[in-house]
Amino acid sequence: MVKIPITFLGTSQAIPTSRRNHTSILLQYNGENILVDCGEGTQRQFRKAHLNPCKLTRLLITHWHGDHILGIAGLLQTLLLNGYNKTLYVYGPKGTKNDLGELINLLVPYNKIPIKVQEIEEGKFLETKDFYLEAMPMQHSIPCNAYAFVEKEKIRLDKKKIKQLKLPNSPILGQLQAGKDIEFNGKKIKSSQVTYKTEQNKIVFIFDTALNDNCHKISKDANTIITEAVYLNDELELATLHEHLTAEQAASIAKKANAKALYLAHLSQRYDNNEKLILKEAKTQFKNTFIAEDLMKIQV
Repeated sequence: MVKIPITFLGTSQAIPTSRRNHTSILLQYNGENILVDCGEGTQRQFRKAHLNPCKLTRLLITHWHGDHILGIAGLLQTLLLNGYNKTLYVYGPKGTKNDLGELINLLVPYNKIPIKVQEIEEGKFLETKDFYLEAMPMQHSIPCNAYAFVEKEKIRLDKKKIKQLKLPNSPILGQLQAGKDIEFNGKKIKSSQVTYKTEQNKIVFIFDTALNDNCHKISKDANTIITEAVYLNDELELATLHEHLTAEQAASIAKKANAKALYLAHLSQRYDNNEKLILKEAKTQFKNTFIAEDLMKIQV
């Protein structure tokens, strides 16, 4: 499996801290640069992470609360002032077209860059030969989506075996990768001799929701889950009232999905100096849990 880079640009909840910026996460894959949410200050976080915002291809908006979208106008202005020459594809829940339009008209009123907006309710909404994106509605005070990036199962060529058999870089490699057997220099070479299969790689993003069945549906078969953990379980009443997850609930999602790793983000300022409580509670349900930090880079 080829590792997929993920950069945590912001990991705070509604109020940023000296250590944590508002929520924003970048996933990079084969020329795609997919940003999940764009909290205030995201454009500066790109600079601090030594990433080029002009490589951005897609923006996934979970919902239209300020800590998830207030960085959009500034990011768009940075893109247009730096000669952004792509079309930016924006996806979000119901109301995104209107909300984004008003934001742009108010704060980025000139030299607009090409933007295509698609409102997503549920299911697969983008598919290429290598990956697809899907969404599930969450339970929050306004329309809110969780998202999954899924790299498809693939047949790959074993470069060492290709070299050992002295196979040329020609259409026969494509035939072998497609599962077809070939003849080369009078010898039959089976596809299975020179290929191997990589499993799908599913990465899930869940922010701002009460625990609900769709958390488990979108996390099914996930390798990596990135989710909020706003409260501890002794604050379950508050979590339910404000429609957020506790650390224990977040970990229960990863446990039920049999995921490989769980990263907790969107953390409250209340635990800025005592995050070990969040981690400790989550680990009672799911051992392979980590606290995300601003500018942390992982390969999944």
